[in-house]
Amino acid sequence: MESKIEVLSTLTIQNSPDLYKVVDSLNRTLKEKDLMFGLALDSENQEKAIFTIYRT
Repeated sequence: MESKIEVLSTLTIQNSPDLYKVVDSLNRTLKEKDLMFGLALDSENQEKAIFTIYRT
């Protein structure tokens, strides 16, 4: 079975030590709504994070 993941939005924001907690909470709360959230460090600027919202 093939899973299709669609990127809905991407945002670059200031990195914070607790930012992953927000993403984790969103993933746990909204997985039943077919939404998934991602967080990655910006490869060009480690002080920035890339927040992405996906539809699964």
